[in-house]
Amino acid sequence: SSMTLADRATIANMAPEYGATCGFFPIDDKTLDYMRLTARSDENVELVEAYAKANGFWRDENAEDPVFTDTLELDMGTVVASLAGPKRPQDRVSLNKVDEVFNSDLHKLYHKEQPARVAVEGREHDIGDGDVVIAAITSCTNTSNPSVLVAAGLVARKANALGLKSKPWVKTSLAPGSQVVTDYLDKAGLTADLNALGFNLVGYGCTTCIGNSGPLAPAISAAINENDLVAASVLSGNRNFEGRVSPDVRANFLASPPLVVAYAIKGTVTTDMIETPLGQGSDGQDVYLRDIWPTNEEVRTTMDANIDAGMFGARYGDVYAGDAKWREIDVTGSDTYQWRAGSTYVANPPY
Repeated sequence: SSMTLADRATIANMAPEYGATCGFFPIDDKTLDYMRLTARSDENVELVEAYAKANGFWRDENAEDPVFTDTLELDMGTVVASLAGPKRPQDRVSLNKVDEVFNSDLHKLYHKEQPARVAVEGREHDIGDGDVVIAAITSCTNTSNPSVLVAAGLVARKANALGLKSKPWVKTSLAPGSQVVTDYLDKAGLTADLNALGFNLVGYGCTTCIGNSGPLAPAISAAINENDLVAASVLSGNRNFEGRVSPDVRANFLASPPLVVAYAIKGTVTTDMIETPLGQGSDGQDVYLRDIWPTNEEVRTTMDANIDAGMFGARYGDVYAGDAKWREIDVTGSDTYQWRAGSTYVANPPY
């Protein structure tokens, strides 16, 4: 009952990571609060509440406990920051163990004794096994969850203030799941901070998660393939099978948006993210993850000051009308789709 709906939706969407087919939460006052925040009408909110109560879906402190076939207990004191990878979404890895897991896999799976480093043609840097060549804040799983998007922006802001930059071999991108994300990042002034680290808006919807990140820079790709390097990606998606994100990347780790930003700065999964520095600031001093990680209060204050129902109403109040390009399509008004007999793209099935 203490969790926001956005957090619940993130957990429900992460069912593959914890080995379930699906995950869901009951309807309660927090559900209705979210509907109001996202500019649903009072009539719609009242209908959902009445329907949920009439059908036994409603949950509050007076509700009877549901009858479950089985239950699991989780000691919240055991929960730690984690990623999933490098090949399956259900393979959870504690943040402080990512380097150990990768270095072990490098030996056991890829038969390499030590991470190798090679020159990159035309560039002043080299590249090696375990280097993060893709860092993507993607549209699935949690990028319509304001808390983690704001946290990512605050990580970027703190990193910029200290003079940190993304490593030059990292391809970075931001593809939110909602246009409202752009609105509140803009209002909070966090878009500029993300842009400074290379997390520029590339669009809304599926990108890196399904291999739509585009090719790596030719010199980077050549260095990886000609030297059989095991390159890595870090993304806030929910699928990380080998070859899915990029044919050049074999190790893929799923992480929260703020950790994606941090890994773009660190540039590798071969060293401890917590105990070793991300890099050196403009003053030459080592900077650690703890130095740029925002507090819960900073995240909450930023959200409260920059997110409101008007944003959702402005973006999606007339969503089914489409944008200007959609409305410019020349179509014949009809109750059903007018099939094009000669089309090889969309065809009327014969059954």
